[in-house]
Amino acid sequence: MIKKIALALLLAGGLAAAVWWLMPQKVAAENRYVTTVLERGPITQIVSANGTLNPVKLVNVGSQVSGIVKKITADFNDRVQAGQVLLELDPALTQAQVQQSTANVSNAKASLELALANEARMSALFGQEYVSRQELDQAIQALKSAQAQLAVAEAQAERDRTNLAYTVIRSPVSGVVVSREVDIGQTVAASFQTPTLFKIAQDLSKMQIDSNYAEADVGNIRVGQPASFRVDAFPERTFGGAVRQVRLNPTTQQNVVTYDVVIAVDNADQALMPGMTAYVSITVAQRKEVLLVPNAALRFRPAELKSGAPKPRGDSNQHGGGKEKGGNDTGRTGTVYLLENGALKPVRISVGITDNRYTEVLGGEIKEGAAVVVEDSQPPAKGSGGSPGMRLF
Repeated sequence: MIKKIALALLLAGGLAAAVWWLMPQKVAAENRYVTTVLERGPITQIVSANGTLNPVKLVNVGSQVSGIVKKITADFNDRVQAGQVLLELDPALTQAQVQQSTANVSNAKASLELALANEARMSALFGQEYVSRQELDQAIQALKSAQAQLAVAEAQAERDRTNLAYTVIRSPVSGVVVSREVDIGQTVAASFQTPTLFKIAQDLSKMQIDSNYAEADVGNIRVGQPASFRVDAFPERTFGGAVRQVRLNPTTQQNVVTYDVVIAVDNADQALMPGMTAYVSITVAQRKEVLLVPNAALRFRPAELKSGAPKPRGDSNQHGGGKEKGGNDTGRTGTVYLLENGALKPVRISVGITDNRYTEVLGGEIKEGAAVVVEDSQPPAKGSGGSPGMRLF
């Protein structure tokens, strides 16, 4: 009987000692890790890039003839109408060319009149058999040549008159003068390429942003998606727009491939100016009332994994990211940790879109209201293990 009592007391004491030893560990674990409760809510995924504001249609006005700028009738920021005179070149040389070509036309007409008379005379003499057939053919050939020479002279005269008209530069469209590239007295040389004299924005109430998006983001961008942006000139104001075009022409700089994404912008108050830098965010996906997990929970790794100790029970992927294997391919996956009886329990979940703070939970053995670990308040001492790092999911 005494032995039974002694054995019972020994077992009770051992149980009490075990409880006494385990309880502080459980309390310590609960106090060590910072947790947060999973909740439902909306989430929006955006992709961001910088861009430049430009007019939708910017017309470069040039000159087809060379000359010295004699008169300028339009300046920066002027509103002009289609056909309005912008600039005049010195017409002295082209006027001389017109006079020369006009004289050539008169000379060709005189030659044609002589050829006509010779052909008529040769025809009459040939009928009377005073000249040979060859002489008549020569007269006919001289007449046709004179007619061709007159046509050439008239064409040259028309060309010179057109060039004279080109010394007056007119606006091809109605709009606003954004840039004036020449001054009075400057020589315009149009020998090899057309020089730009003015840049005219056709309508500044409608503008566009040419933004450069990396190839990793461009796959989620579609025409019609809403966009918002800010400019340094109005830091407190957010402007709106929409994706109008994703251009197929890539740009490669330092092995980084980007694509021009064009954002249509309504500039009714014309507060936005060409050339402004825009910080663009495009909304590529939205969800309502979905289960959200903090990104900090997906990045969290226990100190045991960082220091090389054995993994917590049930953890099959300490890196926390990858694709689902098997028939249920839901996309990306991640690992979060729950506290159960003072121990960390890894839970594998499928994740969806993210706003860089929270991530959508698509599936996994986790429910709303679960408390997931987001931080270790007592990280291992420096030099006691591997260095912590960010973890993709």
